[in-house]
Amino acid sequence: SQNEAYANYVKALLLEYAALYPTLDVHPKRKVKSQNPGKLFWQSLNEAVWLVNTIQAYDLVYTALSDGERATIENNLLKPVALFLSEGQPSTFNKVHNHGTWATAGVGMAGYVMDEPEWVEKALYDLDKSGKGGFLRQLDTLFSPQGYYNEGPYYQRYALMPFVTFAKAIENNQPERDVFDYRDGVLLKAIDTTIQLSYNGLFFPINDAIKSKGIDTIELVYGVAVAFGRTGDTAYLDIADKQDHIVLTGDGVKVAKALDDGLTTPYKFRSVAFGDGKDGDEGALVVMRSEKNGDSAVLFKPAAQGLGHGHFDKLTWQFYDAGEEIVSDYGAARFLNVEAKYGGHYLKENNTYAKQTIAHNTVVVDEKSHFDGKVKTANKHHPELLFFGQNDDVVISSATIDKAYDGVELTRTQALINVKSIERPFVIDVFSVNSNSAHQLDLPVHYNGHLMDSNFDIQANTQSLPALGKHNGYQHLWLKGQAKPADDFAKVTWLNEGRFYSHSTIVNNNMEVLFTQIGADDPNFNLRPENGFVLRVPKAKSHQFISLLELHGEYNPSKEFTVNSHSQLTALASQQQGNVTLVMASFKSGEAVALAFVADKNNQGQHKVTYQGKTHTFKGPFTLLGNSSN
Repeated sequence: SQNEAYANYVKALLLEYAALYPTLDVHPKRKVKSQNPGKLFWQSLNEAVWLVNTIQAYDLVYTALSDGERATIENNLLKPVALFLSEGQPSTFNKVHNHGTWATAGVGMAGYVMDEPEWVEKALYDLDKSGKGGFLRQLDTLFSPQGYYNEGPYYQRYALMPFVTFAKAIENNQPERDVFDYRDGVLLKAIDTTIQLSYNGLFFPINDAIKSKGIDTIELVYGVAVAFGRTGDTAYLDIADKQDHIVLTGDGVKVAKALDDGLTTPYKFRSVAFGDGKDGDEGALVVMRSEKNGDSAVLFKPAAQGLGHGHFDKLTWQFYDAGEEIVSDYGAARFLNVEAKYGGHYLKENNTYAKQTIAHNTVVVDEKSHFDGKVKTANKHHPELLFFGQNDDVVISSATIDKAYDGVELTRTQALINVKSIERPFVIDVFSVNSNSAHQLDLPVHYNGHLMDSNFDIQANTQSLPALGKHNGYQHLWLKGQAKPADDFAKVTWLNEGRFYSHSTIVNNNMEVLFTQIGADDPNFNLRPENGFVLRVPKAKSHQFISLLELHGEYNPSKEFTVNSHSQLTALASQQQGNVTLVMASFKSGEAVALAFVADKNNQGQHKVTYQGKTHTFKGPFTLLGNSSN
């Protein structure tokens, strides 16, 4: 009786749509060329998403409909929409983009349900069946061999729905196509990669991302069900349990039964460099996780632009610890589906602030964004991943790019380090800038938490706040204070959810520290008032920002105690020995460590470095030295 009631409900809706659709001014019989291209672009996406979902509902109630009802629904509704999305909008249908994926999936699935095999072929291979576009071309192009999606994890989970549902339809109707084995199983890899690109249940918020979106999103619920159904890997049950939602499909039933049978095994999050681009050679998105203390993670972004949803943030980073985002990325300036904020669309501040380089944790040259803020230029270039490596003590990666600014080379190396005698991991960050002419260099650090302390005096603006600048996102930052540190290294400490974090940077080239808060030039209060500080070198041809992020102490408001609220770092220094960079850190405990690495392409051979009066040799791009090495 429940099935019959559901079928009658869906049938009534479809018949209502079929009666209404021909009367609307959006009906696809209109002359497409006379319409506004931008309006048609968004309409085609909306109708594609609608078709992907509606064709599944129609398929479920197909046998409950009379011949006349089927004819009405197909001829007045489903076929016109499918033809509009394909022949009516070839530029979108053939586009290698998530909009194209939705269109090809909807039309292809409609082809299976309404026995239109030509639609399926066109959906798979482009309107002219050349293979230059279509669903399989999208699988070839939009994902790297490791299953990383060019637009980043937020849009990766969005694109998963049409990829997974159409692939499942292909498998059900034409299993001989082996779609889930296509390109070495790239679609199953994409599902797993989407999970890997999360922390504490939320996706890493790079590019245009809503920061509250996480692994319980319905697209990934479908994806996890399919992945478990195909592989039987019981680690996916761990994710399904955290999602706390089951889809009513055959694969969903398998997941539910396996959960009831107690077959769950832990899902392992790994340190991985996810190659970007269709061949995996257009930079990478790097995740570094602490094996000793699994709740710490670095996200390093020497990745490609990510098309129109990408941000101008080459070589940026984020840091996570104790379940929290500590060094933060703004994500998108958007209140998704909140009508009061520009109808839930992207706000204008998404372009004027969130996408600009100063909104991220990477170097800004002369207060201009990477690639001068031009998407077409940015899409032509990507960083080069110099290396990614790990051992029991270190996870490290290095990358470079010389196209973000004319005549300027940017190279960054980051390492997440565990030392047995130090309670928690720490991050070493070396950002090298080299140019033929002098520039102003800014390196922002956006952080979540409350400022506790610094080892230098801050001249605070207490009566009025100027903006940091006039353009390229600077106009949205209040300048709350500034300082010129005199010590060998500048230290800033903040508190976040019971733990302290100290960011220390070697001071040279007349470095200044500018303290900022987001919110200037924001008459509609669209931006979140988050804090940061900018390490500024007023003028230099070359400079190395050498920093260490330290985790320490505890603040317990319930039991009213605080321990180790002050940084334990006592010295931070660096040396360049040939092609080897040596970063040395000493702590109050007496522990001294040194990270040696080679940040160039020729890093696989034998290298020598002198530390604490002794010469050490190492093979490959890096090594970690300490007191025990004496």
